[in-house]
Amino acid sequence: MRQALLIALISVAVLGACSKTEPAPDPVRAVRTVTISPQTAGGSYEYAGEVKARTESRLSFRVSGKMIKRLVDLGDTVKTGQMLAQLDARDLRLGQDAARATVAAAQANYDQSAADFKRYKDLADKGFIGPAELDRREMAAKTARAQLDQARAQSSVQGNQAGYASLVADASGVITGVDLEPGMVASAGTPVLRLAHEGPRDVVFSVPEDKVAMVKALGAQPGRFSVRLWGSPDAPLPATIREISAAADPVTRTFLVKADIGPVAVGGVGLGQTATVLMELPQTGGVTKLPLSALREEQGRSAVWLVDRASMTVKSQDVKLAGADGNDAVVVAGLAPGQIVVTAGVHVLSPGQKVKFYIDPGMPSASSASAPVAAPVGVK
Repeated sequence: MRQALLIALISVAVLGACSKTEPAPDPVRAVRTVTISPQTAGGSYEYAGEVKARTESRLSFRVSGKMIKRLVDLGDTVKTGQMLAQLDARDLRLGQDAARATVAAAQANYDQSAADFKRYKDLADKGFIGPAELDRREMAAKTARAQLDQARAQSSVQGNQAGYASLVADASGVITGVDLEPGMVASAGTPVLRLAHEGPRDVVFSVPEDKVAMVKALGAQPGRFSVRLWGSPDAPLPATIREISAAADPVTRTFLVKADIGPVAVGGVGLGQTATVLMELPQTGGVTKLPLSALREEQGRSAVWLVDRASMTVKSQDVKLAGADGNDAVVVAGLAPGQIVVTAGVHVLSPGQKVKFYIDPGMPSASSASAPVAAPVGVK
């Protein structure tokens, strides 16, 4: 009896192990969708820039010497002719004194030669000396005259050299950099101060190599560029492309672009202020805009889920993108008007999965057999 019971229990266990449990069916997921319609896409590119003066000079002394005084600091506003820094000019003044003494000696020599020539001319007129002696005296007077002119020119040069010991602003503007401090010895031409001239302002920014041709093309069209100053509540300022670098920066491999924001911004825009340069793209028709949430990556390609209205299942569809317009992706290939695209929950779906249209609880109930008609995505 006990053996028969054991056999019955083993049989029940074997039969239970051989039977298969049916897997639970995949849940029917509710998805948000949008119906494709052709639209017009534009968009814009944004670049970070910096406000700079149209002209910025590196001021330097024209002679060598030890700088003993700097009269301006970083950020000071200066006027034309204002003294900015000064060298020790004692050696230059001594050279000027020596040049003046040379002029005095040359003047005395010339006066003596001119007087001699006058006397010898009178003797020649009376026949006491020959023409050759008169010619020698005339040449001596001319030589003394040339030496006097040379000494005067050299004295003027020395006077200028002494004047170059003072660094003077050649234009009104703002000091934007200090490169030399008092006590340092400066060679001729060594930058001492940087001066941003008053006048028009430029916003300087960099663009990658693949966008240079686009910037050149759009720069010729009015209204394509504007500048928004960071931290400013004012409307963007209109801008025009003034200059595009002919060569790439050796470090960043980008091209420097200067945008003119016009004289209206002078005084209201601070030097060094950060700005955003907006480049408006031309409108392109026949494209489709989708929320970024509708896209997913599949084996290195961009794809979306399409809803088959008849079977209420989803299938994958590859698409080609042309960029972004705000929070929307611009699709240029892969979709046709009337198709239904899933816009939320794309990462939890699988091919052939059953879905139903999501109905907002706050909206009147609608039949799940038809897709809700969505407003064109991205259209403002």
